[in-house]
Amino acid sequence: MSDYDPLRDHLKKQTRDDFVLTMDEIEEILGFGLSRASHRASWWETARSPQVAAPQRVAVSEGGFIATRLADGSGVRFQRIGTIKAWRR
Repeated sequence: MSDYDPLRDHLKKQTRDDFVLTMDEIEEILGFGLSRASHRASWWETARSPQVAAPQRVAVSEGGFIATRLADGSGVRFQRIGTIKAWRR
């Protein structure tokens, strides 16, 4: 069991393919405050370090999504795996 299982479970229930959660919303889902490191893009994005199986990255991918921190650090964009094609090429 991981501390990030509530996020995974939340993502699995989503019907939207693309949405943003604020850091506050993510903390509410998790039930605890995120670390300062969570405001760095590399903390969320599996594409930058796919060999590092960090628990938050595992939860996002098990939930069926790719996560990308917003440029201003205010939240995270979640895109369902398999629905992002053209813009990632």
